[in-house]
Amino acid sequence: MKIVFIGAGNLACCVSMEMQRTGMTVAQIYNRTPEHAEALAKKLNCRWTSHLREIIPDADLYIFSLKDTALPKVIPHLKPNDGLWVHTAGSVPMNIFEGYARRYGVFYPLQTFSKKCRFALDGTPIFLEVSQPEDMKMLKKVANALSGNVQEAHSEKRRYIHLAAVFACNFTNHMYHLAAKLLEQQGMSYELLLPLIAETARKINDLPPLDAQTGPAVRFDQDVLEKQHQMLAGEPAMQVIYKLLSRNIYKEKIGNNE
Repeated sequence: MKIVFIGAGNLACCVSMEMQRTGMTVAQIYNRTPEHAEALAKKLNCRWTSHLREIIPDADLYIFSLKDTALPKVIPHLKPNDGLWVHTAGSVPMNIFEGYARRYGVFYPLQTFSKKCRFALDGTPIFLEVSQPEDMKMLKKVANALSGNVQEAHSEKRRYIHLAAVFACNFTNHMYHLAAKLLEQQGMSYELLLPLIAETARKINDLPPLDAQTGPAVRFDQDVLEKQHQMLAGEPAMQVIYKLLSRNIYKEKIGNNE
């Protein structure tokens, strides 16, 4: 199987290298920025281009790993071919390819990717969707080579999976950033939090998140809540976040105990 990646960002870098590690052939990398395309292609020992017209026409699978806003700008400029075109976006419907490709679908790994952090995809949920039922077998073969957790999901369901992932990953990571900021303002390192973060993540393997919740908000400890709210007087945005989250934590806990 011959694979082309259209995009050379975090996801493309991690997934393409995992594909190569599992014996698949990545034949070409396209990226608008030549330096990025070349850098990834060197790691994969494959061809690269920064021109859409130079994308090879005879690949079996074309993986569009681009920003959501870039997909409708790039797709119309790729010459039609007989390959299967898939994108990796959580919130973009499959039919964005309609009218440009005969065979198309979605290959969405539910994971956070960074070029500096390499890891195996084994166990990562990969959600698939195809326009032609006969293409599901091929796409499942690719996904199963990377992960033992492969599922079919239509575009509407995938939108909600992506939304949940934003809460679980992106918003959580922002909380880490704000916590680190508070410590750094006091001359302390965010590394103090690492054991707590690790245990918090580990614990929800054994308990539902609501049952794992601790802290002043879930106890509705008004004295602590008010004092901590005042401590954030110099950070009005963080004050709003603190108050909103504290109220919601308590509301969710009480609502589920009624």
